[in-house]
Amino acid sequence: NLMTIVGALIGSSGAILSYIMCKAMNRSLPNVILGGYGTTSTGTGKPMQITGTHTETDVPDAVDMMTSARNIIIVPGYGLCVARAQYPIAELVSLLISKGKKVRFGIHPVAGRMPGQLNVLLAEAGVPYDIVLEMDEINDDFPDTDLVMVIGANDTVNSAAEEDPNSIIAGMPVLRVWNSQQVIVMKRSLGVGYAAVDNPIFFKENTNMLLGDAKKTCDALLTHLKQHYSD
Repeated sequence: NLMTIVGALIGSSGAILSYIMCKAMNRSLPNVILGGYGTTSTGTGKPMQITGTHTETDVPDAVDMMTSARNIIIVPGYGLCVARAQYPIAELVSLLISKGKKVRFGIHPVAGRMPGQLNVLLAEAGVPYDIVLEMDEINDDFPDTDLVMVIGANDTVNSAAEEDPNSIIAGMPVLRVWNSQQVIVMKRSLGVGYAAVDNPIFFKENTNMLLGDAKKTCDALLTHLKQHYSD
């Protein structure tokens, strides 16, 4: 009887988790199970072509942007989990808040390996719960945000989901980071994410790419930020 109860609890938990992930990606359960691509909103035409060039930045310039901003949102993704960069980020956020900055985190429902992973990692690093907000709670705040720092996220901030009806992620709920004044995207490269879709925000005028390992980059940002405030 105990085994039956435990099995039922595990099965129901898996079903709930699957529902949350499908809703967050705007995909049907059979589509996810069978490994197909495309959301329930994907059109039948050719996906939009991305034009333009990306702009790269470096650690000193990124620190200048952080110290100049008053309202900052950090959007972490799978890359932060892999690099274990939550500790330097937590210390960096604590320093910025102590200097009067408003800093919050925006978490996508399927960011990381599974829903809730990033919340756990940030809590583990000592980030206060009240500054970690879900996508629906923070999405309307981007237009009033001076700087967004995207760390290791790709599909969950891909503007093609809203701008291209023929994209395979069309209709997928995403964090609208591109609506902020400035965006710093921290990634290893310009490569695509899990959905294998190019991300137009990499080429937008208000986006600066800070390429490299997330942990090493976050450590460097923290070091330079400390130096800035100690001068």
